[in-house]
Amino acid sequence: MAMLVSFGCAASRNPAPHSATTGASLRVYARQTPFAIRPFRPFIGKRWIGNAIAYGPHRDGQRPGGPSPTKAQMSEDLRLMLGQWHLLRMYGASGPADSVLAIIDRDRLDMRVMVGIWIQAEDRRDSTGKVLELFPEATAANRREIEDGLRLAKKYPQLVLALCVGNETQVSWTWNHVATGRLVEFVREVRARSRVPVTTADDFKYWNQPESRALAGELDFIVTHVHPLWNGRQLEEAVAWSRAALAEVQAVHPGQLVVIGEAGWATQHNDQGDQGTLLKGEVGEHQQAIFHDSLSVWVERTRITSFTFEAFDESWKGGERADDVEKHWGLFNADRTPKQALTSRRPIR
Repeated sequence: MAMLVSFGCAASRNPAPHSATTGASLRVYARQTPFAIRPFRPFIGKRWIGNAIAYGPHRDGQRPGGPSPTKAQMSEDLRLMLGQWHLLRMYGASGPADSVLAIIDRDRLDMRVMVGIWIQAEDRRDSTGKVLELFPEATAANRREIEDGLRLAKKYPQLVLALCVGNETQVSWTWNHVATGRLVEFVREVRARSRVPVTTADDFKYWNQPESRALAGELDFIVTHVHPLWNGRQLEEAVAWSRAALAEVQAVHPGQLVVIGEAGWATQHNDQGDQGTLLKGEVGEHQQAIFHDSLSVWVERTRITSFTFEAFDESWKGGERADDVEKHWGLFNADRTPKQALTSRRPIR
């Protein structure tokens, strides 16, 4: 426990070489010197596949840690998505990602995956950074995620294009804040023990701040989220705003590749809580189709790799209300029927 406290007290704004644990052993993973960038290449052969999709496989009645999708269901999902996309983003390594990669490999599907390593907060801190409480269950879960992610990258070297260590752990509004120094430990370990490009994903409101440069310097590329709907934008300005948000991140990190990890437009939301206050744009299938078409045209023209959020509606997300916005970002309904965004446009090739 004392060792975890010493990790937790590492200075978050000036990451230095940290320690990482594997079982009972202790090993230091220093930043690679010189730091050699591993290029992120969203290609199959010579074909660019950067107009991509975020994929959560859980259907109605399923959820992470609870009832899980079957292999047959995931196989169906992959074939539905294959008509539109060839690059997927998954958010966790422990669970369905193993089956998804096994199906792609077995059936020789024309798809590649950016595999997430889901990182949880391992402690609670006060405003000065002092550790108030430790969460050993989260520490154990993080270790499983790291080991599973590394195993998948090694087992499927032709399919796993990158490992994404953590999701929205640094932005000020996150519910899952991980100390920057601890995240750096994880990133350094994953880079030291793998050969693929390594990144972390966060909101543009973190990456457009100067304090993000220390973490960015540990990465092979940056994954940023740009959600015009959550930022109070109307539909007619949504894609222009997304381009501007990306440009802000690029300006803070010149010379680094920046990938859009999430950009989307929901089809329902309610008037409660943050979504009632922050969401100003009109939602619906027609509005989603307009945004998706406009974004895809820009992405295809500029070849800015972008993961649309997301493939399927996921009813386990958000609050109890059926119209909670978090349940309705999919381009397919939860029952796998396509929404207007997919029925009114040609497949991406």
